[in-house]
Formats: sequence, C-alpha cells, structure tokens
Amino acid sequence: MDKKALIRAAFAAQKFAYAPYSNFKVGAALLAINGSVYTGCNIESAAFSPTNCAGRTALFKAVSEGVHTFEAIAIVGGKADGTEDGKVTAPCGVCRQMLYEFAGDDFIVLMAKSETDFVEKTLGELFPLGFGPDKVLK
Repeated sequence: MDKKALIRAAFAAQKFAYAPYSNFKVGAALLAINGSVYTGCNIESAAFSPTNCAGRTALFKAVSEGVHTFEAIAIVGGKADGTEDGKVTAPCGVCRQMLYEFAGDDFIVLMAKSETDFVEKTLGELFPLGFGPDKVLK
C-alpha cells in the first residue's frame, strides 16, 4: 500500500466537499483489496440529518460498483478556509460502523494532516468490540 498516494487522493477529494454549514471539509480515499481507490467527501444538507460523511461516500461508491473488500482508508479534514487546528480527523461513529461491516478489525485507518504527518490505527483500535455481520443471528 502506498500510504502517501492514498493520503494525496483523500486531499484531492476534500476539495469537492460541500460544507456550507460546518465549514469543515473532509476527504477520504478508500483502498479496495483489488487495488482500486474510491474517493469521497462530506456533503452537508440544511436539514443536517441527511448529511453524508466522506468515508461513507467513498464506501457507498465502492459498494455500488460491486466492491466489498477493503484494505485501508485515508481521511483528511480541515476548516474550509484552509487554516489548521493541529488535529487529525478521525472517522465518525457511523462511518466506523459502516466500515466495520465490510472491513473488520484489521482494516487500516490513516488520519492525516499531510502525506508525512498522520496517525495510523486499525479499525479494531478505533472501534473495539465492533458489531459486524458475524454477530447477526441467522
């Protein structure tokens, strides 16, 4: 996995974010096991609840094209004016749940401020005792 390239793809996706209410733009790049990269950005709504996160946008794009297995995701975020708060952007709880549905504990999450300044965690570290398909009664 080329971590820098995945982070660059997330920054490229961030430019398309629609965030007029929070003024916080997020980009994501999701690496599938087959090597394909699916990007996404956050898309806000004046009604707030229909808002979609960057991670889920990337995931939904991939799944809608028949891809269901993933290796890693890079997530970047920041204020719309480009100023930095010195923190990395982590996936929200809903995104963690959706990623867990398809990726599980060992999935890599890169939370980046730049190509060289990032935090790397597994989804299991960010979402301990995750609830996935293996937990559903059949």
